[in-house]
Amino acid sequence: MREFFIYLQIKLNFDKLLLMNTKFKSYYNSPLGKIIIVADNASVYGVYFDSQKHLPENLEDYEINDNILAIKEVKNWLDEYFEGKNPSVKNLSIKLIGSEFKLLVWSVLKTIPYGKTLTYGEIAQMLAKKMNKEKMSARAVGSAVGHNPISIIIPCHRVLGKNNKITGYAGGIDKKLELLKLEGINVNNLK
Repeated sequence: MREFFIYLQIKLNFDKLLLMNTKFKSYYNSPLGKIIIVADNASVYGVYFDSQKHLPENLEDYEINDNILAIKEVKNWLDEYFEGKNPSVKNLSIKLIGSEFKLLVWSVLKTIPYGKTLTYGEIAQMLAKKMNKEKMSARAVGSAVGHNPISIIIPCHRVLGKNNKITGYAGGIDKKLELLKLEGINVNNLK
């Protein structure tokens, strides 16, 4: 009998581990097009426009699942955002996966307020100061911003080029402009 309980405990732990390593996806129909949300059983680790650059590899192998709590939370957040509200991200279960440098850049993105923008150069200056460096490459910052896996929620669309020029967005410049407009930013003043 004791062996049975040990077996049962091992099986439950193994099943839990398998579930944690399962990759799930769900789709969200936004006013700007289809968004793909990717998650494990506990956290969302990707929010992508379906036509954007840098999608996860083997996305077709991810299991479609609309019942993961973290995915439901992100969909509710997106509903509020596209209604023109400024929803809080504090209660979202998000897991960022990236290099130390990318994580630093993404942490700065999270501080850009709704309806405001920063330039790649400003972010580079902030990071240089934080890292006690004389300067930081705005291009390196741009690369990290471009690989942000949590579009919209971690607001890489709020980052502009030098002299407030509209520059690249993995989801497309047209979507970047629409997101900025949604947040009340006058894009006619941007170059």
